[in-house]
Amino acid sequence: MDEVIQVTQWLSSITPRKKAKLFFFTTHADAPSPMVGSNDVDTHEETQLPMATTLALHNYKNIDEFLKKKVNTFSCYNVIENEITKTDYEYLRFYSACKYLDVVPPFLDLEKISAIQNKFEMTDEERDYRLLLDSADLVLEKVCDSLKPAGVSQMWTALRKDRNLIRGVKTIDIIGFFVDPNPTGIKECLFFFIVRFLQKADKINRVNTNRLERLIAQCDESSSCEEGKTIDFIIDSLRFYPTELYPFGFCLIMCVIEGRDGAMQEIEKTMEISRHLGMITHTEKNPTKETIELVKKELMKPKYQFYSSFTCWFMSHGDSNSMVLADGETIEREWFLTSFPDISTFQLKPKVFFMVSCRGANEFSLKGDEFEGQSATCDYYDIGSALIRNRMLDITDSVRDISYVQPMMDTLVAYSTILDHLSGRANTHGSIYVDRACVLMSENISRGRSLTEILEHLSQDLHEILQETMDEDRIVYKQACHYDSFFRKTLKLPYTRHPKEDVHSAPQ
Repeated sequence: MDEVIQVTQWLSSITPRKKAKLFFFTTHADAPSPMVGSNDVDTHEETQLPMATTLALHNYKNIDEFLKKKVNTFSCYNVIENEITKTDYEYLRFYSACKYLDVVPPFLDLEKISAIQNKFEMTDEERDYRLLLDSADLVLEKVCDSLKPAGVSQMWTALRKDRNLIRGVKTIDIIGFFVDPNPTGIKECLFFFIVRFLQKADKINRVNTNRLERLIAQCDESSSCEEGKTIDFIIDSLRFYPTELYPFGFCLIMCVIEGRDGAMQEIEKTMEISRHLGMITHTEKNPTKETIELVKKELMKPKYQFYSSFTCWFMSHGDSNSMVLADGETIEREWFLTSFPDISTFQLKPKVFFMVSCRGANEFSLKGDEFEGQSATCDYYDIGSALIRNRMLDITDSVRDISYVQPMMDTLVAYSTILDHLSGRANTHGSIYVDRACVLMSENISRGRSLTEILEHLSQDLHEILQETMDEDRIVYKQACHYDSFFRKTLKLPYTRHPKEDVHSAPQ
């Protein structure tokens, strides 16, 4: 069959709602550019024009033409070995969006997709199409699905009133002040237009969503929310780090085995819980400085930008300032912690570090006969509240900026013990902190708990356990853990996800 006919039949089989979503997913706001083989960068006007004309004319001609052009580009594209181009990213994004929406063109060349994945050095686990979807876009899709057409229309009216923001934007003038959002797919087009406009104007990104939240907060709840949804519910959904679908993130496990009883148990537990959480995991036993540098270099590869989060377990001996490596050398804990968050592939994404080592030799010892022989180690404010807001500083958009970010932002560091104190171990099972952390995370999957809630529970649980030093004094003591957070959103634990299980049901 002629390819033109195939493309036409494919487009005619896609509903207007799915066309709007496919356009949204394939005009990804954070797509890397410029890339090899591309001298032009998509401007705001170019990417928004098909959506604007669809809203103005209530037909999908220009979106159809955009998708046809994509398909034709991919059809003629020759995959160049060893060079990752902008088209490579676009091809993977397009394929994953089609797969997610259940509208994969029957004529799409899957061998080219495999060849592109080879260029990204993707493992078998990483070839799951869900890795290629942007989790922030999936959250925004859910927000759109939670709003009625009237709600999106109210957002549009509120946006149009911000004359400083929209002045001189041709696509907004094309759409006009009033849009009827009721025809099928128009609500989606209008919402996605608003989102991409705010992203291109540097008003929102995957972490900073306050400007979008304020638009939603101005909606009338009785007419703007789908059944069972509320304005607060919709806004709250934007206040979590976007970690939708599989995988939850990338997990790096570094564990010094030499001279640490139970270290293999630590590796097994952390690997099990990371996989249970839906993470793709890499383990480094007995790391050295060279190992750490090689891992950092690996994490800078382009494929890691597809991950939604980064978690690192580092388990070794240590003191107040440093950690002991497998070859006896030491590294400064602070150097380790500040060097990883600066990796560009995980910018604006949650980064969690579990630092499991002693930070000194002190112990919170317990004295008294009742403790002898007892030990576990011998094997914001409401955005809709005008009253409160009126008492606060009027922080205008002109003094806000989301473009420059401190490297440590969106990072959480969890320590197994407090400064200058021991971190306890069991003779055969390794770190008690690791054991309790894995147990609590496993127990709280599917309960909607955030990571910080788990860590607070862990702090309580660990501090109840009586431990005993392994020297001849056999002192009974307690251990206190804590964490330092630079998070700007809440990180929720995911529901159980299995890499080989397709948990997706196609959106409407």
